[in-house]
Amino acid sequence: MRFRAKRSNNFTAGQIYESVIRKERRGDYLGGTVQVIPHITDEIKASVRRGAEGADVALVEIGGTVGDIESLPFLEAIRQMGVEMGRKHTLYMHLTLVPYMKASGEVKTKPTQHSVKELRSIGIQPDILVCRSDRPVPDNERKKIALFTNVEEKAVISSVDVSSIYKIPLWLHSQSLDNIVLEKFQLDLPQADLTDWKDVMHAIEFPEVEVNIFMVGKYVDLTESYKSLNESLIHAGIQAKTKVNIHYVDSENIEVSGTNMLADADAILVPGGFGSRGIEGKIMAAQYAREHKVPYLGICLGMQVAVIEYARNVAGLEGAHSTEIMIDTPHPVIALIEEWQDRDGQVEKRDADSDLGGTMRLGAQECKLEEGSLVHELYQEEVIRERHRHRYEFNSFFLQQLNDAGLSFTGKSIDDHLVEVVEIAEHPWYLGCQFHPEFTSTPRDGHPLFTGFVKAARKKRFPDGETAEYSDADTSNVISLTDKI
Repeated sequence: MRFRAKRSNNFTAGQIYESVIRKERRGDYLGGTVQVIPHITDEIKASVRRGAEGADVALVEIGGTVGDIESLPFLEAIRQMGVEMGRKHTLYMHLTLVPYMKASGEVKTKPTQHSVKELRSIGIQPDILVCRSDRPVPDNERKKIALFTNVEEKAVISSVDVSSIYKIPLWLHSQSLDNIVLEKFQLDLPQADLTDWKDVMHAIEFPEVEVNIFMVGKYVDLTESYKSLNESLIHAGIQAKTKVNIHYVDSENIEVSGTNMLADADAILVPGGFGSRGIEGKIMAAQYAREHKVPYLGICLGMQVAVIEYARNVAGLEGAHSTEIMIDTPHPVIALIEEWQDRDGQVEKRDADSDLGGTMRLGAQECKLEEGSLVHELYQEEVIRERHRHRYEFNSFFLQQLNDAGLSFTGKSIDDHLVEVVEIAEHPWYLGCQFHPEFTSTPRDGHPLFTGFVKAARKKRFPDGETAEYSDADTSNVISLTDKI
């Protein structure tokens, strides 16, 4: 999707309850008793409407499992919205599980039946069921589900496990899910053009070459921690027609065993993170990439460790560090910045005693790029907007000293106070950014930084431009999908 989310497009139960409590303290309820219905549900409905403002059709997702106490106020809120807006303007789509029992060799529809029963008991009749299974749900089982859930058979959609999540739009389209939605809303629109998605799948299934990108972090035992980064690298691979093999390296292991474990890297990525554990391993990875001319992308903390490494080993600032890790460092090249402007131009303040979450620099903010720099070449824009999520920044007191030593500061906040991007001009491809570009990457468009990074890895692996035809892709799924469409 090319949709750009705003703060109002996501809200949690905690935010809803906090808002209601603030209103009660303010006297908005005139001393009345605050209850789940109507006060909590009214706040949920108001939040949905704010998030949908300006849209023709709003897709509202409620997480959790039907029957859990946490989701009940949200489900009650959308039930009320169905009554208030009318059923011609409301559609309920329910995602359910249809497990396959290996022992008996059959799929079981009972979990779906019971889930829908729970929904109907609180007044919600699903219009569409999307049934998750590791294999296509047989027609006779779809008929059974339709019969016991009061849903049209054509609206019982089989959603199978596939090798890539980006096959899902094609798979759902092949079962006319989009047409069912249009019929429900009585919308007369042309057929969906999924050429872009077919191109995405073709690039995934038929890459020209493959590269090895080493991600050096400390959450590698739970790779889902880097989900956005993983997907962004896949998106970049689609744009570069390259299969990206991601190798996760625990930065603590580098501290113990050294950087030899990075020897096979075509590129190195150091992602964001918090705390001191594994920090020296990340610094060593940044040094290895700089000295061995390996393409390097540092994101958030990854940019900061690149600065620390350069300050120590090139600029001669022995003991340089971040005050997040070493409060008494003699050269605090990364420090807690106590005042900055948010995206609306409002001045925000924080200090070492502030709450960790409440004082982070969050959200999309503008960044000016230096003409002629690598980052400017990648974006092809003078001013960009990227999302942030951090507390510590580059300490501009050291800017001139590090710049004289060869570190380029090619991206800054719109007021010139904060450093956003650093580069090494003498390196083939070495870039660190304080923001999080992975939050704005999409499968059809990728992201300039990640696409450039993967292309640099490809150039490192094939310096003379030669490519080896990659023929190991499993094309059976994409062929069967194409046949269906």
